[in-house]
Amino acid sequence: MDILKVSAQSKPKSVAGALAAVLRDKGGVEIQAVGAGAVNQAVKAIAIARGYVASNGIDLVCIPAFAEIVINGEERTAIRFIVEGRQGPAKD
Repeated sequence: MDILKVSAQSKPKSVAGALAAVLRDKGGVEIQAVGAGAVNQAVKAIAIARGYVASNGIDLVCIPAFAEIVINGEERTAIRFIVEGRQGPAKD
């Protein structure tokens, strides 16, 4: 599964566009964020991406998890959002 890394300086609309593209192509993606600012941008991106893929009948499912990663030789705790698309309810 592809991993999109988000920082506090990431633009949510840009991340959302990348997220939507990967979801349409592969059906799922992981978003990784370290720090409160990065997690904030990631959550905003997921909310925006939901609107982007809704027109394709895709609803987002998001599973948050912790991940231990190494940055510059230092172990850090990241928040990892596993985002998958599922077919929304049929519209009459």
